[in-house]
Amino acid sequence: MTPAATHKNITARGCTFAIIDFETTGTVAGWPIEPWQVGIVSLENGRVQPATQFESLLHVGERPFNPMAPGRHAQLRDDLMAAPAPQLLWPELASRLCDRPLVAHNIGTERGVLTRIAPIHNLGPWVDTLRLTRRHYPGLASKALDSVISDLGLLPRVRQLCPGREAHDALYDAVACAVLLEHFLDLPGWENVTLGALM
Repeated sequence: MTPAATHKNITARGCTFAIIDFETTGTVAGWPIEPWQVGIVSLENGRVQPATQFESLLHVGERPFNPMAPGRHAQLRDDLMAAPAPQLLWPELASRLCDRPLVAHNIGTERGVLTRIAPIHNLGPWVDTLRLTRRHYPGLASKALDSVISDLGLLPRVRQLCPGREAHDALYDAVACAVLLEHFLDLPGWENVTLGALM
């Protein structure tokens, strides 16, 4: 099967998307921004696929975190010390991310992290749900993922698919982003929207 990345004219509902979120250390002077958690889920035929959920903590050593960086990293430092480095996890990530369109809410972080982890891979194309939200829901007070999910009434669906989690957990945010894309693809008139139109 030819990779979806080469078929921008196929309908988005016919694509298998990989939705990804990284939680990161945030900006600290003298240190690179590094991921400490990854979450991935697939969306196929316009529907989130719960059985495809994947998550992992990532090794970041004893480096400092930006004190404003969200998430539970402060409670997980011992677990993060024992977690795999992103490069060691790459074979597992590659099996879920290669040869399909990738989706994130504000793709800069996720695309930047993957470029550093796997510099020789040409991943994507990328779909940015933040860009779609700005284009189709300009009146929302906040375009942050958790706010958009709440304002569009999608929170019950996210909690059903990812119980017991909260925003700024990588798996929760990946699922929330997938539910947001699912919502867009369910909108009237979106039946024949192409992959290229989402980019």
